Amino acid sequence: MAFGEYGAFDGLGLAGLVASGVVNAGELLEAAIDRAERLNPVLGAIVCPDYARARDAVRRPLPSGAFTGVPFLVKDVSLQWEGTPTRQGSRFVPASNADHNSALMQRFQQAGLVAFAKTNVPEFGLVPTTEGRLYGAAHNPWKLDLSPGGSSGGAAAAVAAGIVPLAHANDGGGSIRIPASCCGLVGLKPSRGRVSAAPDLPDALDGLAADLVVSRSVRDTAAALDAAAGNEPGDPYAAPAAPASFRAAAEEAPRPLRIAFTDRRPDGSRTHADCVAAVEHAARLCRDLGHAVEEAAPEFPAPAFDAAFTDLWCSHLAAAIDDLSRTTGRAPGPDRLENLTLAYYRRGKSVSAARYIASKIVLGRIARDIAHFHSRYDLWLTPTLGEPPWRLGRFDPDRGDLAAVMAEFSAYVPFTPIQNVSGQPAISLPLYWNAAGVPIGVQFAAAFGDELTLLQLATQLERAQPWAWRYESLNSRRWTVV
Repeated sequence: MAFGEYGAFDGLGLAGLVASGVVNAGELLEAAIDRAERLNPVLGAIVCPDYARARDAVRRPLPSGAFTGVPFLVKDVSLQWEGTPTRQGSRFVPASNADHNSALMQRFQQAGLVAFAKTNVPEFGLVPTTEGRLYGAAHNPWKLDLSPGGSSGGAAAAVAAGIVPLAHANDGGGSIRIPASCCGLVGLKPSRGRVSAAPDLPDALDGLAADLVVSRSVRDTAAALDAAAGNEPGDPYAAPAAPASFRAAAEEAPRPLRIAFTDRRPDGSRTHADCVAAVEHAARLCRDLGHAVEEAAPEFPAPAFDAAFTDLWCSHLAAAIDDLSRTTGRAPGPDRLENLTLAYYRRGKSVSAARYIASKIVLGRIARDIAHFHSRYDLWLTPTLGEPPWRLGRFDPDRGDLAAVMAEFSAYVPFTPIQNVSGQPAISLPLYWNAAGVPIGVQFAAAFGDELTLLQLATQLERAQPWAWRYESLNSRRWTVV
């Protein structure tokens, strides 16, 4: 398959070519590998290639699924892919191969996806950019001196550049939606309990995190959710019942929706002018489609939210690092961990069990307030980020002043952690590019369990303002190292 042709299709489009016999899975894989080898020296998106096993896989019959024969990438955080290491982007984690697949990895394979490499991440997926010490920086395809976001930055850069049409991503504070915004992609964080964390964890980050993909099209995201969704024995909770097929149901137009919007952060400060423009643009589109749109936002104490959220995140990091230390015999220190990670670790070690429970109660009360807000509004529209994508180099992973760094993160990522706490689904959509040609995503959040309304509205917006042509323009660029 020609280099240019391959990048013009989404995942379901490529799967359709395989199903009709126009191409075979081996040809698609070689096109993806060719594109990876051409572009990754510039992008830094891919780590740990595993081309030989992928080539062996496509020589055998693949499972019959929505994405049979479609090349795929796996994020180097949390998900276990048998025969490859999951290093969490950290020098502290040994490069030892997993001896099993996560349940989600099995589901991706059952859908016919062909994984051939892993993607770049910041250390332990902690920050909203991808420029860690182990793997180095990933670059944003739209403007190479910008970050592709984090922590699924490598995945988003690879998808935007057309190496693959969709890639695994996960989200514990915005890590699907942040890079989707930075790279002009669709990024859905599912509801808590929609996708199982089996068998390695009862849930991910005490319910804060969820896995799915970043993609170029709404239909790919919906089909990926069909493939990924479902409980495994022992899961502590389940999301509300799903339609028989998110992909099919997303084709139906949504009923007229009540949509609230804001361009202000929870602390009341206004987001960057580009983010304001993106939200205003999206609000106009929704009104033009017949939805009722008005300015409103849930009210909650932002400082208390930030402090409690940080307590939970840091506690889980501390537990993970201590577990690694026990199993490897390695002590956590500056020779193996970035200074910011060490600062997170120390904060986590300082959190008592009583304080952890108190923080969970604070966040639980806020989640109830937000749930009540969604009894009045079907969706809440915000900028995905508080600012345009950061320049690479703005973030220093060896900066250890946790309070100052967290204040910067709170300004940059003011909205996405809210849905991690509440468990609600939220989607970032590429509806706006600024004057510099950089994507500025907008986020829609729905009530708990209501991915369908998000996908139906996203489909409607994609048809009203198609964005696929932008990828074709990006696909034709000359890629040079800055």
